[in-house]
Amino acid sequence: MQQAGRVSTESDEILAMRAGQGCRASFATLLERHYDRIYRTAWRFTGARERAEDIAQDVCVKLAGVIGTFRGDAKFTTWLHRVAYTTALDAVRAGQRISSVAPSDVIELADHAQQQTEDQHVKDGDAHEELWHAVRTLPPQQRDAVLYVYGEELSHAQAAAVMGCSEKTVSWHIHEAKKRLKILLKAVS
Repeated sequence: MQQAGRVSTESDEILAMRAGQGCRASFATLLERHYDRIYRTAWRFTGARERAEDIAQDVCVKLAGVIGTFRGDAKFTTWLHRVAYTTALDAVRAGQRISSVAPSDVIELADHAQQQTEDQHVKDGDAHEELWHAVRTLPPQQRDAVLYVYGEELSHAQAAAVMGCSEKTVSWHIHEAKKRLKILLKAVS
């Protein structure tokens, strides 16, 4: 049996291995560390708080079932992104509509500095709302690449590992997405 204080200082990879062997404290620590990341991934796919919460919960349930398959070949966070990605993608493919972004969520996403005025928040929120809405209309691979590289700030290599493709493919999807977004956003303005 481990000491509670010790569990929280262990690396994700060690915690995942222990969780895979049935250690509930290790699993709980992993969820505590990474729930916000799981939720953000789901939110960027759906743009709706309730849907993102549902998907995040689905990811947690799925994670409980697959944690024993984590082998440590990659960083735990890369593996976790893959689980979150496939779960969110499955939810979207299952016909659950991607809804429009609520302005309050856009302000959270934008993570504006607190010194900005309320008017600036609304103005910036509208621009971010248009951008994220446009991102959600991209073809799935382009959308996913943009969500991971710009939304989650993963490197192209990390996004490639999550998406199950090459780094060059991610770069190509980003390039194509930028071209489409320029056209989409010009049409809106």
